[in-house]
Amino acid sequence: MISSEDASSKSPPIRSWSHEGDVNTTSARERWHWESISESTRQRLAEDERYFLHQSLSTPCLNLLVEAEGSYVTDVEGRRYLDFHGNNVHQIGFRHPHVVEAVKRQLDTLPFCTRRYANEPAIGFAKKLIEVAPVGLSRVLFAPAGTVAMSMALKLARLATGKFKTVSMWDAFHGATLDSISVGGETQFRQGVGPLLPGTEHVPPCEIRGCPFRCEKACSLACADYIEYVLEREGDVAAVIGETIRCTPSIPPFDYWKKVRAACDKHGALLILDEIPIGLGRSGKLFALEHYGITPDLLVLGKGLGGGIMPMAAVLATERFNVVGPSSIGHFTHEKNPIACAAGLATLEVIERENLVENARRLGERALVEFSLFPERHRLVGAVRGLGLLMGIELMHERNPLRPARDEATEVMYAALRRGLNFKLTRGNMLTLTPPISLSDAELTRAIGILDAALTEVENY
Repeated sequence: MISSEDASSKSPPIRSWSHEGDVNTTSARERWHWESISESTRQRLAEDERYFLHQSLSTPCLNLLVEAEGSYVTDVEGRRYLDFHGNNVHQIGFRHPHVVEAVKRQLDTLPFCTRRYANEPAIGFAKKLIEVAPVGLSRVLFAPAGTVAMSMALKLARLATGKFKTVSMWDAFHGATLDSISVGGETQFRQGVGPLLPGTEHVPPCEIRGCPFRCEKACSLACADYIEYVLEREGDVAAVIGETIRCTPSIPPFDYWKKVRAACDKHGALLILDEIPIGLGRSGKLFALEHYGITPDLLVLGKGLGGGIMPMAAVLATERFNVVGPSSIGHFTHEKNPIACAAGLATLEVIERENLVENARRLGERALVEFSLFPERHRLVGAVRGLGLLMGIELMHERNPLRPARDEATEVMYAALRRGLNFKLTRGNMLTLTPPISLSDAELTRAIGILDAALTEVENY
């Protein structure tokens, strides 16, 4: 039996931040806890800590929520927060009435479908998803989580090619299961868990900040050339795996994926693109890959696919990979869950009927214009980036990327939270803003005002 002292002595050292977000150990979090949370709420959070296994990024919890609707979440004390985080599941806003009604209707007839049987919601959702998918992606498998869908994609790549090696990017996040963290490159999830999958080669991501190829002002696409170099050297790679756009956000130049696609074709590797957090309109197109004019062999979706209500993910594939019938790629109990599929179909209907992709494009352009003025007004703002409603504000000292303002970014996050805006940090100094694509003009105006005031407060502290 391992004592608590033994367990803690074996744990790796923990930073106060990770690429995925803050790990809840900062002094700013402590002040928020004692200044903004009531005693009764603290007691409930202590109960949460008492019964759940602890892990960074979610222990201790920030607050106790009781309601979510549209662009807002509400805590137990009645405070409402504009949610520019939402784990990217609130694609069409929380509790959209069309999705709620579809789920309720399905509950009354077929809440679960026994394996080996088809059901109408699953067929309807699959058909609609293929109809709106980029040309060439004509087959689908559903899964109950994005990381599970990535697992299915990895197995399909192995089965279809007869090879097992992969090439993926450092700092990438593809989910938290063992196979997904093996191809992922986020230290917070990889450290201390022992041997990972063999053959998971990693290359630098396409990222100007800290680029090992010294792309400090303009990308030379040397990172794409390096992928081809690795493919040529290895010679037996099953797939290249990447996030079309990192949710940081990190947006590759529009020729990047074309070069990677060509390298995969030349060397017989599949291209697997992960759009789990950014798919379904957030970039200003329904699928982010549409910005790059390419079609991957496999596309992985998740997060908002269930309308912010039901867990739902999917792998889309081109027809030539429908070749592994004798093997079970997924076969998960809830693969074709009727309620989740009803929610997924209703989500696609909402996006289409309410013209939400265009809304994301329009509001994203407006936000980028307004945020581009922030460096003039705020000495901590070193860079602003975005595409659609996938936005980031990078804080640094003296506009120097080598001097990230991580402590100040944390303070800005809590200053914004006190004013009613919720978002997360990535890399410790990136204010990552991912609102629902159903966001209104008034809500965007409010969020910009809160960020402006929060930055001013911290800079004048």
